[in-house]
Amino acid sequence: MSDIGEKCGVFGVYGKGLDVARISFFGLFALQHRGQESSGIATSAGWRIACHKGMGLVSQVFSEDDIKKLTGHIAIGHNRYSTAGGSHVDHAQPTIVGDWSIALVHNGNIPSTVALEEFLRGKDIETDKLSDSRMIAQAIGVFVKEGATIEDAIKKTFPLMTGAFSILVMSKDKLIAIRDECGIRPLSIATLNGGFVLSSETCAFQTVGAEFLRDVNPGEMVVIDANGLRSEQIVKPNPKLDIFEFVYFARPDSHLLGKSVYSVRRNFGVQLAKEYPLRADVVIPVPETGVPVAIGYASESGIPLEMGIAKNRYIHRTFIQPEQHIRDQGVKAKLSPIIETIKGKRVAIVDDSIVRGTTSRKIVEMLFGAGATEVHYLISSPPIMFPDFYGIDTPKQRDLLASDKSIPEMRAYLGATSLNFLSYNGMIKATGISEDKFSTSCFTGEYPIDIKERMKEIVAKKVCYTPFVE
Repeated sequence: MSDIGEKCGVFGVYGKGLDVARISFFGLFALQHRGQESSGIATSAGWRIACHKGMGLVSQVFSEDDIKKLTGHIAIGHNRYSTAGGSHVDHAQPTIVGDWSIALVHNGNIPSTVALEEFLRGKDIETDKLSDSRMIAQAIGVFVKEGATIEDAIKKTFPLMTGAFSILVMSKDKLIAIRDECGIRPLSIATLNGGFVLSSETCAFQTVGAEFLRDVNPGEMVVIDANGLRSEQIVKPNPKLDIFEFVYFARPDSHLLGKSVYSVRRNFGVQLAKEYPLRADVVIPVPETGVPVAIGYASESGIPLEMGIAKNRYIHRTFIQPEQHIRDQGVKAKLSPIIETIKGKRVAIVDDSIVRGTTSRKIVEMLFGAGATEVHYLISSPPIMFPDFYGIDTPKQRDLLASDKSIPEMRAYLGATSLNFLSYNGMIKATGISEDKFSTSCFTGEYPIDIKERMKEIVAKKVCYTPFVE
């Protein structure tokens, strides 16, 4: 899954007497999987906002002195994954506007920024070099400058945001959360020592010792200030969480829509075993997301589970550029075979998805090189045939392996003995949640939030899932 990336993780804290910057640091640390490109924290003690951000992992961006300088009782934080905009400190968040009176962090993507651009240009604000997140912050700032409260400014900006967003906004004395009407990206609320914590994923609550309260509802605005927590439903909700959060992005110790991510992934594996029983000697997961799926597959099939691939967890992000020989190693620098569990075996390898297919092809080559006699590739989701416009950094449609290849053609490209994808219906069944609660656009090409002019980038395809019948 090195072919795909999530755009961001967001985290926020409100509480008198809480060390909000330190709590945010560890919250972002728990959300590191959602973005490794840059990180930042902004705080407020009730007057001017302070901010520190930079390129790299959370542990690289912040020192003890940085945290000590970020004082106050309100904080928001952000981890960013590099997307089409490229890697630059200017893209790091929080975004600060309004003479350091408003800070914003954003998880998601606004595929059509036409409405925002038109509004801002009408206010003599140039938009050519602004990201979607920056445009949102600028629009809120405009309304505040014209005399609106921060809450009213957000409500007035809401109709201009055509896309997916889980956003935290911090003024000098308030912490505000909003989600788009579909709730494409997750966002949850917890309590901590009389204060409140907001996070992209519930796994961060465990890290900082907060107690889960509830999810921010799709289309809802939650306001936290000296008077406590209150909320307002800005638009009618149409819940459509991106199912890819279950497939790949969320940490296994998180909960989404009341379901354990680990349990759902294990169910994917059980369902895969029912749909595709194999004659194999060993089940091996591609770490990390493939692990619970492989556990489920092994349990249901009776085939032994082994950790046949070791992952270098620390190579993903470093400021030291690899020399050419190491760069040429590609996937081998991140994943290494454990030959003793592979040699002479018929291997069932379990992965979460196939995007371009380049990494999967190298994994197959690596397993045969380690002595596997057969390599059966099992995928815990259907073929990805359509690009995402809601905050996942997927390739253009023409670069998706499944967009122009049948499953037999994909198998031949990978060089695998066999290739099987979890059926669409099997995937939905494994979640234990109704299909209408999900966005499944990467698999179906159906986009629940209008992507407007970006729809011209989509070529209709005959969806190539294999049917699952009870």
